[in-house]
Amino acid sequence: MRKITLDIETTSGTLGAFDPNSMNLTVACIHDSETDQYSSYTVEQLPQLWQILERADLLIGYNSDHFDIPILNRYYAGDLTKLRSLDLLVEVRNVLGRRLKLDSIAQATLGKGKIGSGLDAVKWWEAGEYEKVIKYCIEDVKITKEVYEYALKNGKLHYTDLGKKKDIPIDTSKWESAEKAKLTHTLPF
Repeated sequence: MRKITLDIETTSGTLGAFDPNSMNLTVACIHDSETDQYSSYTVEQLPQLWQILERADLLIGYNSDHFDIPILNRYYAGDLTKLRSLDLLVEVRNVLGRRLKLDSIAQATLGKGKIGSGLDAVKWWEAGEYEKVIKYCIEDVKITKEVYEYALKNGKLHYTDLGKKKDIPIDTSKWESAEKAKLTHTLPF
């Protein structure tokens, strides 16, 4: 099964509001389970990314169904929402009934957190610190991949609530099933 773990960074969009429709992609980063490699793609390099995504069996992210995939989809000639995806935030919200930040899950589950924030990445990009943004994005992909693997192995994740570490039981039984998605490819065949 070819799994692609994904994260993106964007511009700030409309001032004063979190509106993904007004944000533009700056970089997309992935881990490809087939090659065990991390890579990054700017907007100009997206045709290389499409070739990888079109051959993926599962796309893994955190808040990816609501944020990453819809933003990427604006640049894609087909429909990335047809690709089978697993949004770890959705899995957490389905159990807890609320959203938790990736950093909170990572701190409690892995004992390490993110190296910055999405707002930091926007500022770095605007300052021309592109390599810093790419490093940050790849680190988020690594954390997402490790959170996925931890849940798959242990059937749970962790978070901290009022200073106490708590479990989030996660049903991973269908995560790596053989189900294939139908994807509209960029090539006309």
